[in-house]
Amino acid sequence: MKKIDLMIFDFDGTIVSTGADLVQSVNYTMDVLKLERKSEKEIISFIGDGVNKLMERVLGRNDNKYHEEAMNIFTGYYGEHLLNNTKLCPHVEEVLNNFINKTKIILTNKRYDFTFAIAQGLNIVQYFSEIIGADSVPFKKPDRRVIDYILNKYGVKKENTLMVGDGVNDVIAAKNAGILSCAYLKGLGNRDILLDLSADYYCEDILELNSLFR
Repeated sequence: MKKIDLMIFDFDGTIVSTGADLVQSVNYTMDVLKLERKSEKEIISFIGDGVNKLMERVLGRNDNKYHEEAMNIFTGYYGEHLLNNTKLCPHVEEVLNNFINKTKIILTNKRYDFTFAIAQGLNIVQYFSEIIGADSVPFKKPDRRVIDYILNKYGVKKENTLMVGDGVNDVIAAKNAGILSCAYLKGLGNRDILLDLSADYYCEDILELNSLFR
């Protein structure tokens, strides 16, 4: 078992299952704009780089014309419905309790207010020392500087710091910053792409963290 001092967790698809509410909010936005709805699979593939990029990808060639309006519709609707279907991913609380004495941080490209609202609603805020959203610091995953900010703030060594996530940005951010990466293969991210990235660790179930690290 590898000893670690600090754990950085991605949010969407890693510790919370948010896909259904994101899909619903995107398609509500498309309905209001009288544009064609997108499939669940397509919308899920667009998630990971924040709401701005999500909307840009969803709108495609209509982006310039509708982007600002779409952002307003989406953020308004999602803010009211972000806990309709969203729940903790399996075994997350067991993992958070197992590492109760470790410093744990949420690092996400999701807006801070949405992230905090969900974490509060699912009663997990108390497990984390900090929640870092897309608008919390000047840098976002996979920029290594967001990891450097965490390492400097908490005074931990790279070799004892772990990034856990289901997305490409999580593994690349960890590699860019020289910390350990563990890719969760049952989240929103593309499994085959994650496997090609050669993360330091892989898990099919988040519960595996309990036997990999101490």
